[in-house]
Amino acid sequence: MARFFIDRPVFAWVLAIFIILAGALALPRLAVERYPAVAPPSVSIYASYPGASPQTLNDAVVGLIERELSSVKHLLYFESSVDTSGEASITATFKPGTDPELAQVDVQNRIKAIEPRLPRSVRQNGLFVEAADSGFLMLVGLRSPDASVSEAALGDFMARNIIEELRRIEGVGRVQLFGAEQAMRVWLDPTRLTGYGLSMGDVAAAIEQQNLEISPGRIGDSPSVPGQRISVPLSADGQLSTPEQFAAIVLRAGADGSRVVLGDVARVELGAQSYAWGTREDGHPATAAGVQLRPGANAVRTAAAVRERMAELAPLLPRGVESSIPFDTAPFVKISIQKVVQTLLEAMLLVFAVMYLFLQNWRYTLIPAMVAPIALLGTFAVMLALGFSINVLTMFGMVLAIGIIVDDAIVVVEGVERIMAEEGLPPREATIKAMGELTGAVIGITLVLTAVFIPMALASGSVGAIYRQFTVAMAVSILFSAVLALSLTPALCATLLRANTRGHHGRGGLFGAFNRGFGKMTGRYQRGVASVLQRSGRVMGVFAALVAALLLGLHWLPGAFLPEEDQGYFMTSIQLPAEATAERTLAVVETYERHVASRPGIGSNQSILGYSFSGSGPSAALAYTMLKDWGERAGATAAGEVEAAQKAMSTVAEGEVMSVMPPAIDSLGRSSGFSLALQARTGQSQAELRAALQQLLKLAEASPLLSEVHADGLPAGTSVQLDIDRAKAEAMGVGFSDISNTLSAAMGSQYVNDFPNKGRLQQVILQADAPHRMELDDVLRLYVRNSEGGMVALSELVTPRWTEAPLQLQRYLGFPALNLSGAPASGVSTGQAMAEMERLAEKLPSGFALQWTSQSLQERESGQQAPWLLLLSMLVVFLVLAALYESWSIPLAVLLVVPLGLLGAVAAVLLRGMPNDVFFKVGMITVIGLSAKNAILIVEFARQLQQQGRGLVEAALEAARLRLRPIVMTSLAFALGVVPLMLAQGASKETQQAIGTGVFGGMVSATVLAVFFVPVFYVVVQGAWRWIAQCLRRRRPMPEGIVDGTEHR
Repeated sequence: MARFFIDRPVFAWVLAIFIILAGALALPRLAVERYPAVAPPSVSIYASYPGASPQTLNDAVVGLIERELSSVKHLLYFESSVDTSGEASITATFKPGTDPELAQVDVQNRIKAIEPRLPRSVRQNGLFVEAADSGFLMLVGLRSPDASVSEAALGDFMARNIIEELRRIEGVGRVQLFGAEQAMRVWLDPTRLTGYGLSMGDVAAAIEQQNLEISPGRIGDSPSVPGQRISVPLSADGQLSTPEQFAAIVLRAGADGSRVVLGDVARVELGAQSYAWGTREDGHPATAAGVQLRPGANAVRTAAAVRERMAELAPLLPRGVESSIPFDTAPFVKISIQKVVQTLLEAMLLVFAVMYLFLQNWRYTLIPAMVAPIALLGTFAVMLALGFSINVLTMFGMVLAIGIIVDDAIVVVEGVERIMAEEGLPPREATIKAMGELTGAVIGITLVLTAVFIPMALASGSVGAIYRQFTVAMAVSILFSAVLALSLTPALCATLLRANTRGHHGRGGLFGAFNRGFGKMTGRYQRGVASVLQRSGRVMGVFAALVAALLLGLHWLPGAFLPEEDQGYFMTSIQLPAEATAERTLAVVETYERHVASRPGIGSNQSILGYSFSGSGPSAALAYTMLKDWGERAGATAAGEVEAAQKAMSTVAEGEVMSVMPPAIDSLGRSSGFSLALQARTGQSQAELRAALQQLLKLAEASPLLSEVHADGLPAGTSVQLDIDRAKAEAMGVGFSDISNTLSAAMGSQYVNDFPNKGRLQQVILQADAPHRMELDDVLRLYVRNSEGGMVALSELVTPRWTEAPLQLQRYLGFPALNLSGAPASGVSTGQAMAEMERLAEKLPSGFALQWTSQSLQERESGQQAPWLLLLSMLVVFLVLAALYESWSIPLAVLLVVPLGLLGAVAAVLLRGMPNDVFFKVGMITVIGLSAKNAILIVEFARQLQQQGRGLVEAALEAARLRLRPIVMTSLAFALGVVPLMLAQGASKETQQAIGTGVFGGMVSATVLAVFFVPVFYVVVQGAWRWIAQCLRRRRPMPEGIVDGTEHR
């Protein structure tokens, strides 16, 4: 193949130009994102049952939906949560690879099947089925700097003009309004209502009867009588639209002309549909919408589209209103990619510098420098064809590949240069001879380096998606490198290089000093190899000790999934006692806002009252705090700001304030650390489940391996249980449904119907006015009508009692559960922390079980797959080498070097205090291929020398001498190429350091140790293999020379 291109250099250039064109056309079309779609897709179901207790929601809504979900195809797990706000959410997570759109359709069909069995109020409010990632991509806000527009008006404008615009943007999965649109609020006075002998039901019925659409038809519509000359439509005002019109609704009319209207018993106003949420931006009232990404959508493109759409809507904003995006995760994505691209360029410069130092001629250096970008461009073309994107995984693959894709070209150029210098051949003849020696090695190295990544592509789950991105980037670039090394590189060598004289390496100056030093090192190395070959037995004993050290290091190495990163923001959850009001919660939020305002590294803060990851309610709040850009922080970090916030808020007298870092991948959870669910599997009560939770939390608090372990949910609190005397109600002619409807309408709220308001249908909502629902006595003063028309006080039918009850109920896989999350202590990995939680859970009473969720579930899965992936990678490399060399012994001699590379990788990571995470596992697979590559360079030449008649030891010794320079050059080029990763700073430094440290350490040990061990492995394995063959034929004892290295033939 190489000879063909040496004779046809134009053909080689045409092939290269086609690769360049394909890559250049593909590059601008590739999507840019931080991570590809690695999280399992999820579908969420939202239901609203105003006024219902958590237990009622659980029984009447969630239980029905969960039973229907349990048979959905490809379901991984489902979890649900209900609270006192009357809101229920059920999230179904599917196996990786499931089409999220098909999953959403399947879930919607299941919900439709059971919808008639759900309570009327739930059906009336609607069930929403949406596919979206768990975290927010960004928050879009509206504010009035001069306070000329109220918070309620901001919420209504957002609902009318912004929400639907955002939902139509490609890539948006869900838009959640943290505010409320307008509604016609009917604030009832129960005392006056009772005085007129009216009930809550009477008011609702009157509104339904007098606020409805009328379709009166037409005059003269067909079929008409003969001679009809006109046909005109009729219209009538059926629906009401102003508070005054609603206040005039007639509730009762007497024969004497007297009447009672709604205004006599209620205050009617155009208010907010819900008062559950409040939003504050940098300490000032505002409204906001949370944008969640659709599973698999591109974050950067979606965020850019949202910003573009908001810019288009800016001229439509009312006077005194301005829009903002106080929280956005996309900038970190772009900065991360920019940092990796910068690292790629730095790696290329370092690699080319090493090449120039060894090759010492700009023509020799130019050839690999030309080949590397062409190989990368070809990789971009294949990525586009496979639907991949430019993300940190593919870019990491290319950074690591830089040191590999120049290897083939370096080996060829170095071989041609050596032959020209030592044998005096002209470039063309030297290239032909060099390719005859090197083609087998190039093909062998390429097959090994691509084969080693094949098992990674077979991994399942989210970790498999991560591995596949990295695998394709590296394997494809390596294949392009090999194709170019056998086509363009020899053509360039034959045409671009100039004839050399003997003694090329003896020039003066810096290069001369380097060459003399390298020559002396080569001589000492050759003597060292000869010495170890004479002590093969001892060397193999040292090797066994190193393997034992490797196994011990792997045991010591803590496990993790992905490194925790400074993504430029953090989140703070605020949870007050369950009975706390929104006013008390606001006071704590304002304290937090004053703290972040005093921090110079903080850029902005968005607080949401009434909402948190734990649940909804007046005692909860959540803050998204953005840091300034990395270049403007003066040393501030997200972890440091989290620690400062925790310290500052620890003095808050009431409630719990918890600041947390975001997860490495937003779609894999809501915070870093670990997350799990404690299930009651054998029918335990909520009290028993909470007692088990408290026991587990106390055990975790005492553990030195754990930190900030807490329950993810609303705490149990004081509630009033209303015991209804059903027998007495029946005896007094009061229907149970009348009691239920009265309580729901007065103390909760009742959605009656809709009214038109500025071109939009909005809700009409009944509720007791604020002064009439502040005390327990207000409940007992409510009246219901009996079957005889009389009014009966609830105090005669209802007995209240104070009790402790859960304000939120959670379920996991259909079992009652309580969610927990936490973090490892300083210096402890998440893997160690997870193992500690499992150990502590064994101390709980029987019947309780831990279930890992979100990122922790994926971490557990990745840890279980990793050992098999390593073994499978080594097996694949062995089989490829066996097929290539038609030998079972040569692959064994090559693979024995792998533990030496892995030892360096483990040692480097241990020294820097890093865990065994996904990126380290990727690095280990890479080190396997690189270690085998160095061994192949020696073993291939030793095999060729043996075929030429050299003895076993002599061939190994000469091959080691001849291949030392290319091994050192390629290894040094690769090692320096990953130095920018290992020493990365700024955005995304954690992931870069995680992958660079292990690979650098592995490459150093695979080079320094392998150049001495590989000749020994070759001699011992080949000698042992020969002895086994001879024993099978002659049954003679093993000669001493095989062990001490004295047998040469």
